[in-house]
Amino acid sequence: MRTSPALRAAALAATATVLLPLAACSDSDDSGGTDRSGPSTASTASPSSTAEKLSSQQLDWQPCPPPNEAQGGGGSPSPLPGGALWECAFMDAPRDYAKPDGETLELALVRGRARNQERRIGSLLFNFGGPGASGVATLPSFGTEYEKLRTRYDLVSFDPRGVGRSEGVECADNATLDASNQKDATPDDAAEEKALLDDQKAYIEDCEKNSGAELPFVGTTNAARDMDLMRQVLGDDRLYYFGISYGTELGGVYAHLFPDRVGRAVLDAVVDPTQDSAQSSLAQAKGFQLAFDSFTADCAGRDDCALPGSTGKEVEQWIADLLGQLEKEPADGLGDRQLTQTQATTAIASALYSQETWPLLEQGLDEADGGDGALLLALADSYNGRSQEGHYDNSGAANIAISCADSKQRFSLEQTKAALPEYRKVSPVFGDYLGWGLLGCTGWPVAGVWDTPDVSAPGARPVLVIGNTGDPATPYKGAKAMAEELGKGVGIQMTYEGEGHGAYNSGDVCVQRAVDGYLLNGRVPAAGTVCG
Repeated sequence: MRTSPALRAAALAATATVLLPLAACSDSDDSGGTDRSGPSTASTASPSSTAEKLSSQQLDWQPCPPPNEAQGGGGSPSPLPGGALWECAFMDAPRDYAKPDGETLELALVRGRARNQERRIGSLLFNFGGPGASGVATLPSFGTEYEKLRTRYDLVSFDPRGVGRSEGVECADNATLDASNQKDATPDDAAEEKALLDDQKAYIEDCEKNSGAELPFVGTTNAARDMDLMRQVLGDDRLYYFGISYGTELGGVYAHLFPDRVGRAVLDAVVDPTQDSAQSSLAQAKGFQLAFDSFTADCAGRDDCALPGSTGKEVEQWIADLLGQLEKEPADGLGDRQLTQTQATTAIASALYSQETWPLLEQGLDEADGGDGALLLALADSYNGRSQEGHYDNSGAANIAISCADSKQRFSLEQTKAALPEYRKVSPVFGDYLGWGLLGCTGWPVAGVWDTPDVSAPGARPVLVIGNTGDPATPYKGAKAMAEELGKGVGIQMTYEGEGHGAYNSGDVCVQRAVDGYLLNGRVPAAGTVCG
């Protein structure tokens, strides 16, 4: 997702199944084979010996090592079904595309090779969102969910510049982040406001000190140009793409820059490209409140719900009261860390990304009411990219670096406080939490480049755009806006009626058949198809 800096991470959702008929039509490239003439001669920069060398570079694929700390840590990825290993490599790209003969940087890639090499279409490139998510760590974790697509595609993902192993942005250290995450992110008086601003100023200074040279080059436009270089290096004449959450914005920007290079592309959990950062943040407040209302209504409707209240509103009020208590007196958490009001709100947001985690949220809220905040703090840790060993990945640092390199908007304290009543109106639970997040780019050392991204792609092949009616992080109307902005005949909107963030990973048979039929066989679903 494209989050405010207050909301840093993404999760993929799961829900119900209903099969609806699809209208099938073929695109112009359903031969099942890749252009074997070699990488395209199209370049993302003006012709030069360096650009030509980069587009024809050969990648050294090797079995993947365990993820490093910036990628989230953990063990080496499990083998693919059938025993094949995930392979990793580095690709060189220009640090500054305005200077194609200048310095280069290394971008980390991961690949699971297609099972049927004779009918292989090409490489299907994934971006899982954030911005700031490590594709090299994420794709192997979810690889089995895309196994059908591996029949005819090499599944490929990458750490975008500034993320994970791709010269990841470094800001505060682990101890500083622990201390910062314990502080109140929704100040109630002048002293708390000053503490919030001082903490943010120190964080930005750490980012500039540790990664200042990289900060001007981590924006979405450069990431889109990196994807076109990947297309060339991987040997595809067109880009086959699966973008989720913020990955939909990245895909839209790619389509705008390279409309003639779009192959088959799926955008799932769609960012609204017509909204600036403030509008997007307010829409998220509405979206999370909608998902929260669904959670509380579900709980109130069950006899076995652990939370008190006979209606959704009563359950919601009980949770609001609990959050108020935590502001006055945090609960015991994990180790010497406590569960604060801010951490509890983060945990609620985290659990709303998928209906599968609603039971954990219910349990965690019940336990926190009894003084045990460990489960909610663990949910908040997952959201913030903190491992059980106390190490943070760099998703939070990358998120703010990419967001602030993109967005021009900067808000003063006075402007932020003036906006809070509107946020509180649309979301009693998340209003303050997201409203104060407007300060996230204030004081950032790099200016943003746009109010909203241009995703118009006249002449591009059809792009499948899937919106989820219950999506908290990328509200449903963003899919319609994206389809319209891509252009008539390009953006093909499809609806999934369900909860959670994203449609394909919900397990819905209708969605998966539509996406698989399009990516594998070129059958474009009818515009307006509804699943769920």
